Amino acid sequence: MSSSLRAELRRPWSLRRRLIAQVLALLSLVCLAIGVVTEFALRDFLLERVDSQLTALDNRPPPPDEALPPGRRVRFELMPLGQPDGTVVGLVYRGQVREAKILVNGEYTDLGQNEAETFVGLTTPRRPVTVTIGDLGEYRLQATSGPEGEIVFRALSLTEVNDTLWRLGWIFGGVALCGLVLAGGIAALTVRRTLRPLDRVATTAAQVSELPLDRGEPALPMRVSEVDTDIRTEVGKVGAALNRMLDHVSAALAARQRSESRVRRFVADASHELRTPLASIRGYAELTRRSTAELPPDFVYAMGRVESESTRMTDLVEELLLLARLDEGRPVVHAPVELSGLVADAVADAHVAGPDHRWLLDLPPEPISVVGEAGQLQQVVLNLLGNARAHTPPGTTVRTALSTADGQVRLVVADDGPGIPPEVLPEVFERFARGDTSRSRAAGGTGLGLAIVAAVVAAHHGKVWVRSKPGRTEFSVVLPSP
Repeated sequence: MSSSLRAELRRPWSLRRRLIAQVLALLSLVCLAIGVVTEFALRDFLLERVDSQLTALDNRPPPPDEALPPGRRVRFELMPLGQPDGTVVGLVYRGQVREAKILVNGEYTDLGQNEAETFVGLTTPRRPVTVTIGDLGEYRLQATSGPEGEIVFRALSLTEVNDTLWRLGWIFGGVALCGLVLAGGIAALTVRRTLRPLDRVATTAAQVSELPLDRGEPALPMRVSEVDTDIRTEVGKVGAALNRMLDHVSAALAARQRSESRVRRFVADASHELRTPLASIRGYAELTRRSTAELPPDFVYAMGRVESESTRMTDLVEELLLLARLDEGRPVVHAPVELSGLVADAVADAHVAGPDHRWLLDLPPEPISVVGEAGQLQQVVLNLLGNARAHTPPGTTVRTALSTADGQVRLVVADDGPGIPPEVLPEVFERFARGDTSRSRAAGGTGLGLAIVAAVVAAHHGKVWVRSKPGRTEFSVVLPSP
């Protein structure tokens, strides 16, 4: 048995296939039972006819003397005339077969030695019995005892009976097979029509399962039609339950969306309000640092820390503001962007910021352009390079490659660092995700860099993913070509 056939047998059957198979199995059992009962009943009927012929043969009176030629009347009881070909008669006396003949073409001839030995030890059963006489086949035998202890036996062939039974079996089998094929076709049509409401319910559930419920405005317009929600039927109960579940899910999604909208508005408003005081704090700190007056060392150090933290807080606020704008679904201002130059500038900046790393750039000879917002796309590249710089040890090689294929632009940023832990990998594009287990925390990142990458790429109708293992981490960004 091939592997594909074994896999097909192990695969669960659908409800439609199970119902059709069960109907055909039930009909097959019914046909088998009818066939067996018919065969046995017909066999008993035919055997009764043969037995009646044997009984009539034993009770047949001898003809008058003048009806038979001389010498034939004596043998009449042993070898009666007018019987069908194949009739076997014989005489057993004192355990030995004295006569054993078979009627062929109206004449009795001696049986062969092997057939005659069948009657050795013959008794006189109360009723006719079925015996097998050598190569002649099955016979129905009747034996009677004579006055001197001799046993006279007569047997009629069951060839016609068996042929009739076989013929009936073949006819019934053919009719049953045709009936099963016809019944299978009708059952398939009936089951398909009966399960059509269930298919419609399943189609509705499949449409709901394909909706992007994890983002955007939640909308569940799909519902099972009223014709499939009648609770008096089994399918109607399923359809009504599915509609109730969709109503609850829709209400829960709407509540979640309202809550997330409030949080986003709060983050956007808070970030916007924080920009002014943070700019003031940073400005006063810089003003103090540029002052020509002699200041105590502790004061200078404290103001330096204030300036550094205000700068970090300003970057965090700007990132939160960008995410808030992207979450609101504001349309991106699309314009041609020369991506090759943008990537080259970003790699040069990364080389200055991370001189301990080895930076490699692979650009095609022809410049590559996309349609999008230059500032956001630049932030995507800077965030990916900054992520590689901040979370890999000194000496790591970071390779940036830009290419085009199949009407798409692909940007790849790969490093040979320690990699991302498998348990963290599915969440790297979530907000505030940190891979602290294997990557350094010394950089003190906000955890929003890769989330901004994913949001910007999605706003530009692109895709981003990551593959990572020890010694190889690769971020890929795919954007549509103009």
